[in-house]
Amino acid sequence: MKIKTIFTGTIASCLFAVTTLMAAEAVEWSYHEQEEWGAIHDPSQTVAPHMYPYAVCGLGQHQSPVDLASANPSRLLNKLKIRYPADTVNFYNSGHGVQVNFSEGYQGQLLIGGEAYPLIQFHFHEPSEHVIGDRTFPAELHFVHVRDDGKIAVLGVLIEIGQENEVFQTVLDNTPYTGKDSNQNPSASINPVLLLPRDKRHFYTLAGSLTTPPCSEGVNWYVLANPISISEAQLAQLKSFYSDNARLPQDLNNRVVAETP
Repeated sequence: MKIKTIFTGTIASCLFAVTTLMAAEAVEWSYHEQEEWGAIHDPSQTVAPHMYPYAVCGLGQHQSPVDLASANPSRLLNKLKIRYPADTVNFYNSGHGVQVNFSEGYQGQLLIGGEAYPLIQFHFHEPSEHVIGDRTFPAELHFVHVRDDGKIAVLGVLIEIGQENEVFQTVLDNTPYTGKDSNQNPSASINPVLLLPRDKRHFYTLAGSLTTPPCSEGVNWYVLANPISISEAQLAQLKSFYSDNARLPQDLNNRVVAETP
Protein backbone atom coordinates (compact mmCIF):
# COMPACT_ATOMS: atom_id res chain seq x y z
CA MET A 1 0.00 0.00 0.00
CA LYS A 2 1.04 3.60 -0.38
CA ILE A 3 3.12 5.11 2.39
CA LYS A 4 0.91 8.16 2.62
CA THR A 5 -1.85 5.99 4.04
CA ILE A 6 0.35 5.49 7.08
CA PHE A 7 1.89 8.94 7.59
CA THR A 8 1.18 12.12 5.70
CA GLY A 9 2.32 15.71 5.92
CA THR A 10 5.97 16.56 6.15
CA ILE A 11 8.98 15.14 4.35
CA ALA A 12 10.43 13.98 7.66
CA SER A 13 7.28 12.11 8.56
CA CYS A 14 7.40 10.36 5.21
CA LEU A 15 11.03 9.38 5.82
CA PHE A 16 10.03 8.03 9.20
CA ALA A 17 7.22 6.11 7.53
CA VAL A 18 9.62 4.64 4.97
CA THR A 19 11.98 3.40 7.69
CA THR A 20 9.19 1.88 9.75
CA LEU A 21 7.38 0.41 6.78
CA MET A 22 10.52 -1.18 5.34
CA ALA A 23 11.26 -2.83 8.66
CA ALA A 24 7.67 -3.95 9.12
CA GLU A 25 7.46 -5.44 5.63
CA ALA A 26 10.89 -7.11 5.85
CA VAL A 27 9.99 -9.43 8.73
CA GLU A 28 6.59 -10.17 10.23
CA TRP A 29 6.09 -9.95 13.98
CA SER A 30 3.29 -10.60 16.43
CA TYR A 31 2.41 -9.65 19.99
CA HIS A 32 2.42 -13.32 20.98
CA GLU A 33 6.20 -13.43 20.47
CA GLN A 34 7.08 -9.99 21.84
CA GLU A 35 9.75 -11.35 24.17
CA GLU A 36 11.59 -12.51 21.03
CA TRP A 37 11.24 -9.35 18.92
CA GLY A 38 14.90 -8.46 19.35
CA ALA A 39 16.00 -11.87 18.06
CA ILE A 40 13.79 -11.97 14.96
CA HIS A 41 16.01 -12.72 11.98
CA ASP A 42 15.63 -11.24 8.50
CA PRO A 43 16.69 -14.05 6.11
CA SER A 44 17.08 -11.61 3.24
CA GLN A 45 20.01 -9.92 5.01
CA THR A 46 23.51 -11.35 5.48
CA VAL A 47 25.28 -8.55 7.35
CA ALA A 48 24.74 -7.47 10.94
CA PRO A 49 22.96 -5.44 12.19
CA HIS A 50 20.52 -5.67 9.25
CA MET A 51 20.03 -9.37 9.98
CA TYR A 52 18.19 -8.36 13.16
CA PRO A 53 16.00 -5.37 12.26
CA TYR A 54 14.31 -5.28 15.67
CA ALA A 55 17.41 -5.72 17.84
CA VAL A 56 16.66 -2.51 19.75
CA CYS A 57 13.51 -4.17 21.11
CA GLY A 58 15.77 -6.49 23.10
CA LEU A 59 18.87 -4.37 23.63
CA GLY A 60 17.42 -0.89 24.15
CA GLN A 61 17.61 0.66 27.61
CA HIS A 62 14.84 3.25 27.11
CA GLN A 63 11.99 1.03 26.00
CA SER A 64 8.25 1.68 26.26
CA PRO A 65 5.72 1.17 27.74
CA VAL A 66 6.47 1.30 31.47
CA ASP A 67 4.82 1.21 34.87
CA LEU A 68 4.05 4.83 35.79
CA ALA A 69 3.59 4.18 39.52
CA SER A 70 7.06 5.49 40.46
CA ALA A 71 6.38 8.96 39.02
CA ASN A 72 7.87 11.93 40.86
CA PRO A 73 5.95 15.24 40.92
CA SER A 74 7.78 18.09 39.20
CA ARG A 75 6.85 21.75 38.84
CA LEU A 76 9.47 22.22 36.10
CA LEU A 77 7.55 20.45 33.34
CA ASN A 78 6.47 22.36 30.27
CA LYS A 79 2.73 22.70 29.82
CA LEU A 80 1.12 20.80 26.98
CA LYS A 81 -0.93 22.74 24.46
CA ILE A 82 -3.06 20.41 22.36
CA ARG A 83 -4.36 21.86 19.11
CA TYR A 84 -6.28 19.21 17.20
CA PRO A 85 -8.79 20.65 14.70
CA ALA A 86 -11.33 18.38 13.01
CA ASP A 87 -10.23 16.55 9.85
CA THR A 88 -11.49 14.23 7.15
CA VAL A 89 -9.27 11.27 7.91
CA ASN A 90 -8.19 7.91 6.54
CA PHE A 91 -9.33 4.90 8.58
CA TYR A 92 -6.62 2.27 8.44
CA ASN A 93 -6.21 -1.30 9.64
CA SER A 94 -2.45 -1.59 10.18
CA GLY A 95 -2.52 -5.37 10.54
CA HIS A 96 -1.76 -4.90 14.23
CA GLY A 97 -4.35 -2.35 15.31
CA VAL A 98 -7.06 0.20 14.54
CA GLN A 99 -5.45 3.40 13.26
CA VAL A 100 -6.57 6.81 11.96
CA ASN A 101 -4.28 8.79 9.63
CA PHE A 102 -4.67 12.53 9.17
CA SER A 103 -4.88 14.23 5.80
CA GLU A 104 -1.97 15.86 4.02
CA GLY A 105 -1.51 19.39 5.27
CA TYR A 106 -3.41 18.77 8.51
CA GLN A 107 -2.64 21.51 11.04
CA GLY A 108 -3.06 19.54 14.26
CA GLN A 109 -0.11 19.73 16.62
CA LEU A 110 1.12 19.25 20.17
CA LEU A 111 2.98 22.22 21.61
CA ILE A 112 5.55 21.43 24.31
CA GLY A 113 7.27 24.53 25.59
CA GLY A 114 8.42 26.29 22.43
CA GLU A 115 8.40 23.16 20.24
CA ALA A 116 5.56 22.10 17.92
CA TYR A 117 5.00 18.45 17.02
CA PRO A 118 2.64 17.83 14.06
CA LEU A 119 -0.02 15.18 14.63
CA ILE A 120 0.29 12.36 12.07
CA GLN A 121 -1.96 9.56 13.31
CA PHE A 122 -3.56 7.89 16.30
CA HIS A 123 -4.15 4.22 17.09
CA PHE A 124 -5.45 1.94 19.84
CA HIS A 125 -4.10 -0.87 22.02
CA GLU A 126 -6.14 -3.39 24.04
CA PRO A 127 -5.48 -3.60 26.96
CA SER A 128 -3.45 -0.55 27.94
CA GLU A 129 0.30 -0.66 27.46
CA HIS A 130 1.17 1.72 30.27
CA VAL A 131 0.11 0.57 33.72
CA ILE A 132 -0.04 2.26 37.11
CA GLY A 133 1.07 -0.24 39.72
CA ASP A 134 -1.25 -3.22 39.50
CA ARG A 135 -3.82 -1.30 37.44
CA THR A 136 -4.09 -2.08 33.73
CA PHE A 137 -6.71 -0.11 31.80
CA PRO A 138 -9.06 -1.75 29.27
CA ALA A 139 -7.44 0.13 26.36
CA GLU A 140 -5.04 2.93 25.45
CA LEU A 141 -4.96 5.53 22.69
CA HIS A 142 -1.71 6.91 21.21
CA PHE A 143 -1.55 10.21 19.34
CA VAL A 144 1.68 10.10 17.29
CA HIS A 145 3.50 13.33 16.39
CA VAL A 146 6.54 13.62 14.11
CA ARG A 147 8.57 16.78 13.50
CA ASP A 148 10.50 17.78 10.38
CA ASP A 149 13.75 16.98 12.20
CA GLY A 150 12.53 13.45 12.96
CA LYS A 151 11.77 14.01 16.65
CA ILE A 152 8.77 12.03 17.86
CA ALA A 153 6.31 12.75 20.66
CA VAL A 154 3.48 10.43 21.63
CA LEU A 155 0.49 11.54 23.71
CA GLY A 156 -1.04 8.56 25.49
CA VAL A 157 -4.65 8.47 26.67
CA LEU A 158 -5.79 5.75 29.05
CA ILE A 159 -9.26 4.34 28.45
CA GLU A 160 -11.74 3.04 31.03
CA ILE A 161 -15.26 1.62 30.77
CA GLY A 162 -18.12 4.09 31.17
CA GLN A 163 -20.11 6.21 28.78
CA GLU A 164 -19.99 5.60 25.04
CA ASN A 165 -17.68 7.84 23.00
CA GLU A 166 -19.27 9.03 19.77
CA VAL A 167 -16.00 9.77 17.96
CA PHE A 168 -14.59 6.39 18.89
CA GLN A 169 -17.73 4.78 17.45
CA THR A 170 -17.14 6.60 14.17
CA VAL A 171 -13.61 5.15 14.09
CA LEU A 172 -14.86 1.63 14.78
CA ASP A 173 -17.63 1.82 12.18
CA ASN A 174 -15.31 3.02 9.42
CA THR A 175 -12.19 0.90 9.97
CA PRO A 176 -11.86 -2.09 7.59
CA TYR A 177 -11.50 -5.53 9.16
CA THR A 178 -8.82 -6.65 6.71
CA GLY A 179 -5.22 -5.87 7.63
CA LYS A 180 -3.50 -3.19 5.50
CA ASP A 181 -6.84 -1.98 4.12
CA SER A 182 -7.90 1.65 4.45
CA ASN A 183 -11.13 3.58 4.11
CA GLN A 184 -11.41 7.22 3.13
CA ASN A 185 -14.95 8.30 4.02
CA PRO A 186 -15.52 11.95 3.00
CA SER A 187 -18.59 12.18 5.21
CA ALA A 188 -16.78 10.97 8.34
CA SER A 189 -15.01 13.97 9.88
CA ILE A 190 -13.15 13.33 13.14
CA ASN A 191 -12.68 15.83 15.96
CA PRO A 192 -9.70 14.39 17.90
CA VAL A 193 -10.30 16.68 20.88
CA LEU A 194 -13.34 14.56 21.74
CA LEU A 195 -10.97 11.63 22.36
CA LEU A 196 -9.25 13.56 25.15
CA PRO A 197 -10.25 13.98 28.81
CA ARG A 198 -11.51 17.36 29.97
CA ASP A 199 -8.58 17.75 32.34
CA LYS A 200 -5.46 17.68 30.19
CA ARG A 201 -3.24 19.54 32.64
CA HIS A 202 -2.05 16.48 34.52
CA PHE A 203 0.26 14.01 32.81
CA TYR A 204 3.20 11.64 33.18
CA THR A 205 6.29 12.02 31.02
CA LEU A 206 9.54 10.17 30.30
CA ALA A 207 11.96 9.28 27.50
CA GLY A 208 11.00 6.06 25.76
CA SER A 209 10.53 4.26 22.47
CA LEU A 210 8.03 3.07 19.94
CA THR A 211 6.06 0.20 21.49
CA THR A 212 6.12 -1.88 18.29
CA PRO A 213 9.04 -3.07 16.17
CA PRO A 214 11.53 -1.62 15.40
CA CYS A 215 11.14 -0.17 18.95
CA SER A 216 13.14 2.95 18.01
CA GLU A 217 14.19 5.02 21.02
CA GLY A 218 14.33 8.79 21.46
CA VAL A 219 10.53 9.12 21.73
CA ASN A 220 9.15 11.74 24.12
CA TRP A 221 6.20 10.23 25.98
CA TYR A 222 3.34 12.13 27.62
CA VAL A 223 0.55 10.07 29.18
CA LEU A 224 -2.48 11.99 30.41
CA ALA A 225 -3.33 11.16 34.02
CA ASN A 226 -7.09 11.29 33.49
CA PRO A 227 -8.69 8.61 31.30
CA ILE A 228 -11.50 8.83 28.79
CA SER A 229 -14.37 6.36 28.71
CA ILE A 230 -15.88 4.02 26.16
CA SER A 231 -18.74 1.56 26.61
CA GLU A 232 -18.47 -2.19 27.16
CA ALA A 233 -19.97 -2.69 23.70
CA GLN A 234 -17.34 -0.43 22.15
CA LEU A 235 -14.54 -2.32 23.88
CA ALA A 236 -15.97 -5.57 22.53
CA GLN A 237 -16.07 -4.07 19.03
CA LEU A 238 -12.44 -2.92 19.37
CA LYS A 239 -11.45 -6.44 20.43
CA SER A 240 -13.20 -7.85 17.37
CA PHE A 241 -10.40 -6.21 15.33
CA TYR A 242 -7.44 -7.08 17.57
CA SER A 243 -7.21 -8.34 21.12
CA ASP A 244 -4.13 -8.32 23.35
CA ASN A 245 -2.26 -6.03 20.94
CA ALA A 246 -0.27 -4.48 23.76
CA ARG A 247 3.39 -4.66 24.65
CA LEU A 248 4.20 -5.60 28.23
CA PRO A 249 5.74 -2.94 30.54
CA GLN A 250 9.52 -2.60 30.16
CA ASP A 251 12.24 -1.95 32.74
CA LEU A 252 12.86 1.68 33.60
CA ASN A 253 16.63 1.15 33.73
CA ASN A 254 17.18 4.15 36.00
CA ARG A 255 14.90 6.43 34.01
CA VAL A 256 12.83 8.92 35.97
CA VAL A 257 9.09 9.21 35.37
CA ALA A 258 7.91 12.74 36.08
CA GLU A 259 4.36 13.93 36.61
CA THR A 260 2.64 17.24 37.03
CA PRO A 261 1.72 18.04 40.66
